[in-house]
Amino acid sequence: MTTTVKEKYVNISLCISAEEYLRVYQGSAKKVSTIDSEGKRISFPANILQSYVSHDGIVGSFTIIIDENNRFKKIIKVG
Repeated sequence: MTTTVKEKYVNISLCISAEEYLRVYQGSAKKVSTIDSEGKRISFPANILQSYVSHDGIVGSFTIIIDENNRFKKIIKVG
């Protein structure tokens, strides 16, 4: 028997300064809250963005992939 996993794709655009993202390392920020491409507010753990931090912070468009239980699977930079 095979199980079909239904993934959800959430598209977002972010512009977070390096200073603002520094709050994650300092422990005062743990989540990012933003509006997705469909106009819905979403919140997710800030640490999933860690590999995309540059000297300018985090800038770009991303797709977050979540499973059918709304658990994070992967984030991909798309622009």
